[in-house]
Amino acid sequence: MDSDNEVVSMKESKRRERQSALENPDSGIGLCGWLLVGLSLLLMLLTLPLSIWMCIKIVKEYERAIIFRLGRILKGGAKGPGLFFILPCTDSFINVDMRTITFDIPPQEVLTKDSVTVSVDGVVYYRVQNATLAVANITNADAATRLLAQTTLRNVLGTKNLAEILSDREEIAHSMQSTLDDATDDWGIKVERVEIKDVKLPMQLQRAMAAEAEASREARAKVIAAEGEMNASRALKEASLVIAESPSALQLRYLQTLNTIAAEKNSTIIFPLPLEMMQGFIKH
Repeated sequence: MDSDNEVVSMKESKRRERQSALENPDSGIGLCGWLLVGLSLLLMLLTLPLSIWMCIKIVKEYERAIIFRLGRILKGGAKGPGLFFILPCTDSFINVDMRTITFDIPPQEVLTKDSVTVSVDGVVYYRVQNATLAVANITNADAATRLLAQTTLRNVLGTKNLAEILSDREEIAHSMQSTLDDATDDWGIKVERVEIKDVKLPMQLQRAMAAEAEASREARAKVIAAEGEMNASRALKEASLVIAESPSALQLRYLQTLNTIAAEKNSTIIFPLPLEMMQGFIKH
């Protein structure tokens, strides 16, 4: 737990260093730059109140504005939400959406560790954590994150067996989220969540797995039937020993059988007779 906290603190300190380096460059805009800024400010004052509508900008609650003055990021980092002020001719700005963005990972054909080809897709949730880094360090953070998610999905699943892919989806998603978060940290992107949506198997493999499961169920059914026959034979053996001790018990069993047959309203009743009675009639 302490190591995880140390890693997080190290990442945060590096992010702050990168942002500070972008916002506070070693060299300023120079004398010519300050001259242009002064002329821009003078032009704004001369054209008041018309120029005020060009200088005041508004960003929404979920947005941040990165201001560039003569091509350099203005000190203070991202502006907003609310009103902010720019100079005409010398300043420009880029709005960055800070809300969570979701996108689907297209189905990826992946060869697993046990040489099985599967098609896997997923969904990624991310947001811009640092607007300055997202603008200054990468051309298109959204497209880069999408491509990185596809390659990460293939790389992570390539190290797993088919059984692990089918059973350990949460672990795979957590591994992907950690890998993506580390890779996109320099871009000011925070990957919040990754989910595996569907794992599609080849039709032949589905049939083979279904046949294997059916054979396993049939084997268990045969074992259960054999155990039932064994228990029934033991019960019959114990019953025969009880009946052998008392001959009248057999006659009671005959009567109970007749009662069961009569309850079913059959027109024909088979009445078993002991062989001893038949031998007595034969002797006479």
